[in-house]
Amino acid sequence: MSEKRTGAQILCEALIQNGVDTMFGIPGGAIMPFYHAMWEYRTDLRHILCRHEQGAGHAAEGFARSTGRIGVCIGTSGPGTTNLVTPIADAWMDSTPLLAICGQVSSTVLGKDAFQETDITGITMPITKHNYLVKNINDIAYVVKEAIHIATTGRYGPVLVDITKDALQASAVPDYSKKIFLPGYRPTVTGSKKQIKAALSLMLKSKKPILMIGNGVMMSDASAEIRVFAERYKIPVITTLHALGAFPEDHELSLGMPGMHGWVHANRAIQEADFLMNIGGRFDDRVTGKASTFAPNAKIVHVDIDPSEIGKNIEVEVPIVGDARIVTLSLLEEEPEETLVAEFHKNAAVWLEYIRELQTKHQHKQQYLNRPDTSTMLPHDVFAALTKAMNTRGNYRVVTDVGQHQMWAAQLLDWYKPRTHITSGGAGTMGFAVPAALGVAVAHPEDTVWAIAGDGGFQMTNQEMIVVIQENIKNMKVAIINNGFLGMVRQWQELFEGKRYSGTPLTSPNFQKLAEAYGWTGITVESVDQIDAAIERAYAIDGPVLIDFRVEREVNVFPMVPQNKSIGEMITE
Repeated sequence: MSEKRTGAQILCEALIQNGVDTMFGIPGGAIMPFYHAMWEYRTDLRHILCRHEQGAGHAAEGFARSTGRIGVCIGTSGPGTTNLVTPIADAWMDSTPLLAICGQVSSTVLGKDAFQETDITGITMPITKHNYLVKNINDIAYVVKEAIHIATTGRYGPVLVDITKDALQASAVPDYSKKIFLPGYRPTVTGSKKQIKAALSLMLKSKKPILMIGNGVMMSDASAEIRVFAERYKIPVITTLHALGAFPEDHELSLGMPGMHGWVHANRAIQEADFLMNIGGRFDDRVTGKASTFAPNAKIVHVDIDPSEIGKNIEVEVPIVGDARIVTLSLLEEEPEETLVAEFHKNAAVWLEYIRELQTKHQHKQQYLNRPDTSTMLPHDVFAALTKAMNTRGNYRVVTDVGQHQMWAAQLLDWYKPRTHITSGGAGTMGFAVPAALGVAVAHPEDTVWAIAGDGGFQMTNQEMIVVIQENIKNMKVAIINNGFLGMVRQWQELFEGKRYSGTPLTSPNFQKLAEAYGWTGITVESVDQIDAAIERAYAIDGPVLIDFRVEREVNVFPMVPQNKSIGEMITE
């Protein structure tokens, strides 16, 4: 190119050249030149105007998590960028590929407390893979390319690009040909052949093996390879919260979810296992419980693309640094002796039968499968009806907020396909569901996208509902599990703090009328016999629908692992 472009035009062209076609954001003074330039590129760059930068960030997360592509959010300087901090932190904790583009005051007034000046690179340094302050127009094209490369390679994560207003307004002849040069950034993806052989050898010597899969399996699109590996060796599979759907729950080898609100038999299996291979999980405290008591009898293999995660929480016998899919393919390339495999199959079958006996013993007692005897409407009734309707129609994706409903959804809904379950895990961000579901709905107009939220989290970001109307999005539904409390905190107050309900009783508006004010169809459900009809109506309406399920107020999520306890010490009722 020989013609001059403004920095804002170069920014648009660099995004398009690097595969970006959708962005979520809000304009303002410092970022205004970018919005001025966007108009020229509107056929290639879709901009979705959100109502709060937090909503824009979560929408970009939902887009990224459901597609595997970079999610892009935009904010102006000062409060616009600080409002992006929460979704950036959320993306950091959940390894989501996110590009945050921020406007900054002109370079001539940097450091002088100019209007709406905030040191956003300093603020976000601990919660980004990398961030940039761009003051020179000639750096814009390369920085965009490099930023997207960093966000979408190795362990995925958020990258922030802060660009001064004068750099966006300046003019120059762009150079898009500069190649990425990052000598200090070379993520290991293949895994050590020696370690892979050692891991497989250790596994084949075991009699009580477990394969645990985590978010890395989802991020690397390794579901098919994991299934082949599990079936080849007939090894039982445990699926963490972020990996729900990566291994179908109706598979004969599936044991379900472990951890704080996981299945009793899954946690007991971990505690009795003599071998555990974790592919793509980080041994989060919600999975391990008290770390020193986790899998006490097991020799552990940990496969993770981030070497800093290996040995951080749990000591391991065989560390393997690499991409979940590539390492699994390498495991599948190994051809151990048939006699070893046959003996392993025999032991694994006995072990699986034992775990199923544990399941039979404990599962019927657990409230998420055994409805308490009460005439009031329970969350269990809502989720039973939702999963039946979703399975009947297919093509569903679910985005959950944070709290009791999040765990009920994980326990009670059916998860068969990857990238159909999206939630805020590491950061546990209330307010995630509605805007993240917006991003998912934009990315997948062919699917019905359910946002499931509590009455607390819903009230934090419900303003993004109007964006659904503005963008003519038809495929999004919201289910509010409305119990009049900040439910998970109330549960802990009931069980461990003598029912001192301090700060948890919650007054809400009439959600049906609120939905109607936003241009949605609103439905209120107050009894069990209304549930099916409400869900049927939601599906029948070609457009966004909100259902307010007013459930029993004091229902708890069981099983659960109390603080500082082993996952073998679960409360089941």
